[in-house]
Amino acid sequence: MKGTMVDREQLEDVRLAVYTGFARTGRAPGPPELAARTGLAVDRVRQALRHLHESRDLVLDTGDGDRVVMAHPFSAVPLGFSVMGERTLWWGGCAWDSFAIPHLLRDEPAVLVATGCPACDTPHAWRVGWDAPPPGDQVAHFLVPVHHIWDDVVHACANQRLFCSVACVEVWLERTRQARGYVMDLATLWRLARGWYAGRLDRGYTRRDPSSAAAYFAQVGLHGPFWGLPAD
Repeated sequence: MKGTMVDREQLEDVRLAVYTGFARTGRAPGPPELAARTGLAVDRVRQALRHLHESRDLVLDTGDGDRVVMAHPFSAVPLGFSVMGERTLWWGGCAWDSFAIPHLLRDEPAVLVATGCPACDTPHAWRVGWDAPPPGDQVAHFLVPVHHIWDDVVHACANQRLFCSVACVEVWLERTRQARGYVMDLATLWRLARGWYAGRLDRGYTRRDPSSAAAYFAQVGLHGPFWGLPAD
């Protein structure tokens, strides 16, 4: 592609610059910083960001198209989790993404994931690493079914939370007048997070299509229509 259009290589340059910026610093680089990193004009960077938002490779602020809100598993906004590495602090966009960060970063064999139970405010923290799920009786509750996550991805991520127990999930659902979504234990959450974003920091990464995503969900032990899988 020529002229003012952004070609595939330029899109990938910008995508990688966003992700590596998040990975190194815990924050989202803006268009001037991305332009400096990629050698592209700022207007070309902005065009690339819009394309990447449309392809769901990142999420832009609907009110400020220059601001990257999410580049999963990284978030520029607090949604209930913090993730502390050896030298870097990230906002965890959700339970899924918070547990995924150490699996994506080759130089972070373990991170400290911290949050509070939405029902009772009990603080929780886990050392999440590559080798095995962290111990604990807590559970994750996902409110939004997978086929509706991108209807409002920030809302969906903000409602993938960790609770003390199923009892706390039920208290929170009653308080917020929400219908129950999907509950899983920490081991299942860890398996879900472990390989979901594999390769996202590499050039040429492509997002999973629905059939490969469903196969992955089944492989890690998820069940039912919530995940686009057959009913139990």
